[in-house]
Amino acid sequence: MASKKLVQLHKMYIKAGKASPSPPLGPALGQRGLNIGKFCKDFNDKTNHIQEGIPIPTKIFIYADRSYKFATSAPPASYFLKAAAGIDKGCAHQGKEVAGVITLKHIYEIAKVKHKDQQFQNMTIEHVCKALMGSAKSIGIKVVRE
Repeated sequence: MASKKLVQLHKMYIKAGKASPSPPLGPALGQRGLNIGKFCKDFNDKTNHIQEGIPIPTKIFIYADRSYKFATSAPPASYFLKAAAGIDKGCAHQGKEVAGVITLKHIYEIAKVKHKDQQFQNMTIEHVCKALMGSAKSIGIKVVRE
C-alpha cells in the first residue's frame, strides 16, 4: 500500500471544545476541500476532557485525497503562566513593569505538565523550569520563592 501524499501542514491554536466552521478555521481548511464539519466534530470529541476554551496547539496534516490527520499538544506555557498569575495579558514593557507574580511551586507544576510535550522531553525538569522562568520574565510575570 502506498503512503498518502502530504499536501499541506497547518499549525494553529484551536480552543478546546469550540472548533467551528467559522473563521479562521473554516476558510483555512475549506480551501483544501476538507469536510470542516467532520473535522470540528473530531476535534471537539478529542478535546472534550479538557476545559472548554483553553487554546490547544494543533497540527493538521492534509493529504492529497482530501483526508486529514491532526495532532494536539498541551496548551502553551504562556497560557499556564498567565492563568497562575491571574492575568489576561502580559505587560507591554517587560522588565520595567510587573503584570503578575507567581511562585516557584507554580513553575514546577507547570513544568511537570509541559515536560510531556515533545519539545521538552529531552530536557530535565530543572531545565524546563528555567525555560518557563524565562517565558514568565518575557511576559512580565515575576517569579518569587514563596
